[in-house]
Amino acid sequence: MKYVIEKEWLLNKLNDSDVRIADCRFKLGSPKEGHSLYSLNHIPNAIYFDLEKDLSGKVKEHGGRHPLPDLEQLKHALEKAGISRETTVVAYDGGEGAFASRFWWLLRYLGHEKVYILNGGYKEWINGEYPVSNEIQSYEPAIFNIELQHDILAPYEEVKSQSENYGGAVLIDSREAKRYLGLEEPIDKKAGHIPGAINKVWLEAYENGRFHDIQDQEKRFAEIDKNKPVIVYCGSGVTAAPNFLALIEAGYSNVKLYAGSFSDWISYEDNEIETVEK
Repeated sequence: MKYVIEKEWLLNKLNDSDVRIADCRFKLGSPKEGHSLYSLNHIPNAIYFDLEKDLSGKVKEHGGRHPLPDLEQLKHALEKAGISRETTVVAYDGGEGAFASRFWWLLRYLGHEKVYILNGGYKEWINGEYPVSNEIQSYEPAIFNIELQHDILAPYEEVKSQSENYGGAVLIDSREAKRYLGLEEPIDKKAGHIPGAINKVWLEAYENGRFHDIQDQEKRFAEIDKNKPVIVYCGSGVTAAPNFLALIEAGYSNVKLYAGSFSDWISYEDNEIETVEK
């Protein structure tokens, strides 16, 4: 796969000066756990990036539960980690894939091209008995020049238009089927999905924490025309990121992420919601 690398590759690159490793471990509902795990041990030379402090902005009326971060603050965090647009970056999480994918998508949005995800995450690294460290690494600051890639971000207005005009972009809801159908909603205030969306559960991109290969990803999305634009979303824009990556790997070139996702959609009182009853 183009954007997913194996632990053997990273092991051989641990001491390369032009490689940076981003530890993105996080636990929803327990926001301090990821950093605590990083402090105990991590892949040598890794820098920690927190989902809520670094990779998300402040929650407001609109924008969802994990809105896009302040880009200048993210730029500063990247530069402090010694990351420029020329640096090769590898992100990992605990093996869930979603948090590393969020980091990967954000760097792509900022214009970074050499960013990858560690297949299997930290769990597979540990199972392979590969080296770990508790040393907090520091780097000489770099300069990161932002060049926003607007063609991979779907703003609310575009999603609203596509939902009202069936036959345009394919809307993909990445959440579990029960949430998509409106049968249960453990997090957001309303249940259901954006009208017209189909369901492709993000967890189906994996097996045992590893991304399926390209052929399997193509089978997952086989009914979707590769010539049509695609917009992916989830509850807050985090677990949709693995589906975004899987679509790109499967050969879809016109894919966007609705960063605010369903939690942003329902923040507009007049928006319709579809459920299994409809």
